[in-house]
Amino acid sequence: MADRPEPSSLGAWATLALLCEGEAHGWALVRALAPDGQIGRVWSIRRALVYRMVELLLESGMIEQAGREPGTRGSPRHVLRVTQAGRRSVDRWLAEPVPHVRDLRSALLLKLLFAQRAGLDRQPLLEAQRTILADTVVALEAPLPDEEEAAQTVRMFRLETARAGLRFVQAELARIRA
Repeated sequence: MADRPEPSSLGAWATLALLCEGEAHGWALVRALAPDGQIGRVWSIRRALVYRMVELLLESGMIEQAGREPGTRGSPRHVLRVTQAGRRSVDRWLAEPVPHVRDLRSALLLKLLFAQRAGLDRQPLLEAQRTILADTVVALEAPLPDEEEAAQTVRMFRLETARAGLRFVQAELARIRA
């Protein structure tokens, strides 16, 4: 069997990871991913995008329909569940550090939240993230020859962002170990 395409957006990963926690219908996913929802407090998406993510995940074989239940306002709700392929993809995604500093606020926090909710040990992810960030800091600390002022400004911003990310990761590791 050919490998199925993995989700390509954070919205799809969040939707898929939520379904790894248990069967749900679309509206339950929308509520969890809303700005005031359990996941939405960390990262949120609009209702229409949640339903689009569901469509894409169904098409890719990462989730499937598990049945129907009566709706509260008339039409029945389609209950969704993750497939084995979807679960394997989420397991891999949760273990991979975030490669870009710019994605720490969204992707890393979302991964840490889902790992915590699943009862997974977050230490390996944080240690891998620490290594990437430490390497990034070292690379950004070295000025480039003939670096223009605008490029230096961007590099310095990225450096300070990477340092802040590294401090966060180190603090999380210390908190987990305590």
